[in-house]
Amino acid sequence: MKDKLIHRIKKIQKLMAEKDIDILVVVNRENLIYFTGLTQIECMAVLIPLESDPCAITLWLDADYVEQESGLKTFGYFFPQESLGSKVVERIKAYGFHAPRIGFERYFVPFAFYDVLRQNFPESNFIDAADLFYRARAVKEPTEVEMIRRAALAVCKGMEAAIKTIRPGISELDVLAEAEYAMLKAGSNGLPFRPQIVSGNRCLLTHPHASTKLIEEGEVVVVHLGATYNGYCAKMCRTVAVGEISAAQEMVFNLLLEAQEKAIATLRPGSKAWAADEVAREVIRRAGFEEYYLDVIGYGVGLRQSEFYPIIGKGRQDIIEVGMVVDLLLPTIYRKDIGGPRITDVIYVGERENEILTDYPRKLIRV
Repeated sequence: MKDKLIHRIKKIQKLMAEKDIDILVVVNRENLIYFTGLTQIECMAVLIPLESDPCAITLWLDADYVEQESGLKTFGYFFPQESLGSKVVERIKAYGFHAPRIGFERYFVPFAFYDVLRQNFPESNFIDAADLFYRARAVKEPTEVEMIRRAALAVCKGMEAAIKTIRPGISELDVLAEAEYAMLKAGSNGLPFRPQIVSGNRCLLTHPHASTKLIEEGEVVVVHLGATYNGYCAKMCRTVAVGEISAAQEMVFNLLLEAQEKAIATLRPGSKAWAADEVAREVIRRAGFEEYYLDVIGYGVGLRQSEFYPIIGKGRQDIIEVGMVVDLLLPTIYRKDIGGPRITDVIYVGERENEILTDYPRKLIRV
């Protein structure tokens, strides 16, 4: 097994001991990348016992590749005679377990896979282990930071292309096409989420994405892009004013920029996540808009565009550590007459100072 994988396995095993878990069953793609170092993977699981060496299970055609590239002992299964679930059951029993406490990821576990396991082991011993994975992945190794940095460079190229394309009469999708092409040419391996290039009233939708709507003079355009590199994500959001926008919307953007700057400065090793949220929230509170503002302003960033540790938000007790990568500032002011502008960056938490990995001008952009 490769040295970096040994380190990751030991880290998660320590967390398993705290939660009294005998074995972890890993099937989510993000965690498979983390524990194998591979991105060319499908139909696969990794088993991590508390006190033994981990193993991988995959289709027999891929078993030699996975074992050679990851260093994990890998067992192939022959479909359709066998399934991923049946082979996982076989290997859990081969470890000597009969009624183990099995840790599962909370999300993206196929029911057919889960059903095979509950037919063979007591379901009362199945444990939600989602927090273990996010905590293990929260502090990034230097190689992981470099992957995020490469993704961030691609995002910046996409933002540059988007801004050059934005003008009255062009559709949101046409802007996205130019941005996505630029990111792919810059080395992105693909999109981590549906990009949000939205204009006018659509900026206040909960999860908007680019549409055939035509951009109009006097509108705000929110450009929220993401890119990946070897599985790792970066994202960035900027606000573009097409011609003259209202003074109120410009004021909202400036409030958010001030809030973001204060949150980034407060996000220091040893602090709690609520502290960065509070300084940002105070800017919004003083302006009288807190009731239109969300309780969460940022998440961890890594193998997922929004990881669930740390979460930067109201009352959050997550401890900020050197090597964490987070995004700030997610929300806008959600009031129909003035809301919509946004700004988001990916931040690396350094020992002495933070670094904005999405290195692109952060002022209101005018076209």
